[in-house]
Amino acid sequence: MSVDMRTFLAHVELANPVTTAAGCAASGRELAQFFDLHRLGALTTRSITMAPRAGRPTPRMAETPSGLLNAVGLQGPGIDAFLERELPWLAQRGIKTIVSIGGGTVAEYSELARRLADAPGVTALEVNLSCPNMEDRGRVFAREGSTGAEVIASVRSIMRYDVPVVAKLAPDVADIVSVARACVDAGADALSMINNPLGMAIDTEALRPSLAAVTGGLSGPAILPLAVRCVWQVHAALPGVPLIGIGGVMSGRDAFQLILAGACAVGVGTALFHDPYACLRIERELEDLLQARGFHRLADAVGLAHRPPGSAPRHLLVDTEESTP
Repeated sequence: MSVDMRTFLAHVELANPVTTAAGCAASGRELAQFFDLHRLGALTTRSITMAPRAGRPTPRMAETPSGLLNAVGLQGPGIDAFLERELPWLAQRGIKTIVSIGGGTVAEYSELARRLADAPGVTALEVNLSCPNMEDRGRVFAREGSTGAEVIASVRSIMRYDVPVVAKLAPDVADIVSVARACVDAGADALSMINNPLGMAIDTEALRPSLAAVTGGLSGPAILPLAVRCVWQVHAALPGVPLIGIGGVMSGRDAFQLILAGACAVGVGTALFHDPYACLRIERELEDLLQARGFHRLADAVGLAHRPPGSAPRHLLVDTEESTP
């Protein structure tokens, strides 16, 4: 018997929990040459900015043990080109689309939300509060709950009520739970975590930093335990808030960890750079794991690791009750 893989991001139903992570599949055209994008739970776009951005100087990427450093710098054509070419392409095909936005001021985020408020094809809006490779790290709004909340409150007041607003959070903060709580109190319908933590590598042959920008965001398997910890802590504190778990997901087993920690969806990023079919493979592996462990629904596994040792899984409790005379 197959597993019901449906999940909900706030009130929006997704056919399965696997999404792309922002910045790893542009706006979908690249992946569409490999498979039908309808097979994704949702596609998350790169972070859209007000003006076109050329990005950071090269070299922009550097491999590290079990990871990848990148300092792309939100390269993209800007909101005008996105609304003219990229979003219509997705909307015409009926692809569930989480649009990621990035800005340097509250006013920029507000204007991006205003431009997208009536645009067809926006399934949810991900507010990138924590890009690790902007030129000015002082503009990372997820560092403090108050600054993140200011952005979220502004965006939520502008965005249509039927479009969930998702706050994307950074792991390199003193207390991610307090930041998460502030964003939810300000109107975030869901949370996406984690963005890449800040890292650095030095080329020992050139005797210089490996990235032209010196520092960049660390992704890949190295950060999975960090993502699991953050999802665990936030789900424990805010169990009713939908979470998208992101960071180091390379297999269905990795995704399963985030689901058990409390994520209702997972984002796949770095894995796509060497395997464009990674999302489909990971979703299939996750379903196989759930089926092998007797789950009938993905929803029954969300946050299950928080239950006391020895307690029966929720789906087994329901089955037991139903079979009781």
